[in-house]
Amino acid sequence: MKLSRPVSWFLLAFGVWSWVIWFTFVKNLWKDSSGLAFDDAGDPTAYFWVHLLLAITSFLLGTAIGVIGLRGLRALRRKDTSE
Repeated sequence: MKLSRPVSWFLLAFGVWSWVIWFTFVKNLWKDSSGLAFDDAGDPTAYFWVHLLLAITSFLLGTAIGVIGLRGLRALRRKDTSE
């Protein structure tokens, strides 16, 4: 399958965006003082574990999607230089 340049850039941007958003979310989750992420004893709650799992999944998917976009751009660049 061949990806167009705009689609490749979109996929790469989506991967980067996913990392930026979810990294910020995990940082804020770790520092949460509202009582949602950690109970009174300082132990992680179910809220913490569920959202950490969501973040890890998003990191993995964002990485995979970004790599697909990067590979698409590299393939287009190789095609442009060979012509």
